Amino acid sequence: MSRPLLRGVSGGVRFTGKNYSWDDSQMKEKTEKEDLDKIRHSPDHTHMSFRFPFRLPFLDNSPSKNSFSENGFATDPYATGSSRSRHKLTLLFLKFSLVMIVILALTGSFLWTISITSSSRGHIIRGNRRIQEQLVSDLWDIGELSLGASRFKELDFCPEESENHVPCFNVTESLALGFPGSEEHDRHCLQGSRQNCLVLPPVNYKIPLRWPTGKDVIWVANVKITAQEVLSSGSLTKRMMMLEEEQISFRSASLMFDGVEDYSHQIAEMIGLRNESNLLQAGVRSILDIGCGYGSFGAHLFSKQLLTMCIANYEASGSQVQLTLERGLPAMIGSFTSKQLPYSSLSFDMVHCARCGIDWDQKEGSLLIEADRVLRPGGYFVWTSPLTNLQGSLRKKENQKRWNFVRTFAEGLCWDMLPQQDETVVWKKTSKKACYGSRNSGSKPSLCSKAHDVETPYYRPLQSCIGGTQSRRWIPIEKRPTWPSRCKLNSDELAIYGVSPEDFAEDTPNWNSAVRNYWSLLSPLIFSDHPKRPGDEDPSPPYNMLRNVLDMNARFGGFNSALLEAGKSVWVMNVVPTSGPNSLPLILDRGFVGVLHDWCEAFPTYPRTYDMVHAEGLLSLVTVQQRQCTLLDLFSEIDRLLRPEGWVIFRDSASLIEIARALATKLKWDARVVEIESNSNERLLICQKPFFKKQPN
Repeated sequence: MSRPLLRGVSGGVRFTGKNYSWDDSQMKEKTEKEDLDKIRHSPDHTHMSFRFPFRLPFLDNSPSKNSFSENGFATDPYATGSSRSRHKLTLLFLKFSLVMIVILALTGSFLWTISITSSSRGHIIRGNRRIQEQLVSDLWDIGELSLGASRFKELDFCPEESENHVPCFNVTESLALGFPGSEEHDRHCLQGSRQNCLVLPPVNYKIPLRWPTGKDVIWVANVKITAQEVLSSGSLTKRMMMLEEEQISFRSASLMFDGVEDYSHQIAEMIGLRNESNLLQAGVRSILDIGCGYGSFGAHLFSKQLLTMCIANYEASGSQVQLTLERGLPAMIGSFTSKQLPYSSLSFDMVHCARCGIDWDQKEGSLLIEADRVLRPGGYFVWTSPLTNLQGSLRKKENQKRWNFVRTFAEGLCWDMLPQQDETVVWKKTSKKACYGSRNSGSKPSLCSKAHDVETPYYRPLQSCIGGTQSRRWIPIEKRPTWPSRCKLNSDELAIYGVSPEDFAEDTPNWNSAVRNYWSLLSPLIFSDHPKRPGDEDPSPPYNMLRNVLDMNARFGGFNSALLEAGKSVWVMNVVPTSGPNSLPLILDRGFVGVLHDWCEAFPTYPRTYDMVHAEGLLSLVTVQQRQCTLLDLFSEIDRLLRPEGWVIFRDSASLIEIARALATKLKWDARVVEIESNSNERLLICQKPFFKKQPN
């Protein structure tokens, strides 16, 4: 059984291969200090000493015990002869030495010049990066020393109202600032609104049940919804969820039909498939579910290897996103009102909206244009609404007018409407760009110009033109490899993203090895520090307690790929920082979920969302950028996102890891530093967030 983690202590853990040994870094530092003191106080040690590879006899004026023999005869070969001859010999030797030094200097300079290749330039750049990191480290140390005793002061806990609050989403504040009523749910990040404190979990909070049990049963106390709200909700909601003492159990019943299985089966039939199990073969892998309820649609499709991302507005209570995440399903807050979603164009194989509360006929069709932008060629737009009911709501003239607008606008987007069933309508986006040119002259919406069709739509205003048509990624879903082959990209596909096959090929085995090392480190800690709780079932292989994983600097999505290849039952939110290269299109095309984000802002999700946060190279990326936030801001945001007893893994340079270890102490995290290789400059910092319980009033 391994030792329990010591808060803020950097254990000198070193691993190579599969053998791990834990050392005491403090003892190591003490030993090194004693050795250094011995050297400094040794008799023959001076503050500055120079040693030559050879000894010049005429420079040594000190007497030597071997200068003369016992009988008085000189043993020095230069002792005989006149002083004049010795002087000439000395000058000759000096001239010869000077010539040799000049020749060696010129030769070395020439060899150094011709040896500078692209590889050596890379070493110089990396050396410059290390200098920058060291400068940051030095400045940090100077600032910390100036703080004195407050250097190790831990952060305070946030007030109770922050328990379920999401920064940048404040309806009351948005209305007070003059934002119109239709944009009060939008994301508005204001400067100076960040507070560095630790968000406490609710009273009676409990660690979520292990997957897959946690998919269907959650603790009532963990989410912002009361038993009274469940019992007083409409009959449709109660058909989907049931209150059982301290738990909420989710049934298979959906909001529209007798069951999610029947509903998804109906969608597959409308597309022309036998059932939803054939969606993968039809090219469907990733689905954007707008206004997802509590994630039951995505929970069912997950068993078919389909990945569903839920987005919904921020809600103060009874949140769709919060409950979906608590079930271990992908979700994030996304306002479908006035701004583009932080996804690249052509990102999803299906967009689904079942009574999602979106008025698609509003804003002159710009909401439908945004749905078209994120939809891949040949993808499907599924809409279930009473507005489409031919026998019901269409009898009203106003509803018929709205329906006619949506149907006509969809035709202008080059969507083909498939046969309708009940309240559900399915459109198929065109796979041919020629469709846009075959429309009537002056048809709307028009195609976006190259300047407006960008791959970095980080909360930009909604556009009124069709995007994605300029992209080299315009590939119909039928022509894309099916899952899981989609995860592996060939050289032609990599060329679309400007990624070399060598870099991509090197990335895969590195992450496979890293995941094995991570689990080897975490597994003994999980079972030594986390005994089986009453009522918990024995975990099945691979014996992990992780489900929701956040990769803060995903690059190619290699960490996500390695986790799946290792058989880990997790899903990963791949985040591409806006301050670095945009690799999000590659990640999304591999069949993963991901998003663009500026880590100087709060991530659009509720507190206590993720079981593990992974950050490889993020500290280096943040420190070399001139940002308007500090590392403490970043760490307090990570603490907000992390569930109690959740894990954080940093991988970065040794100097930045030391800074991170000091910050971990401020956040009351348990932390360990791990050496990756004996000769490597990189380190791992593995942290665990303690479970602080708030006492009831």
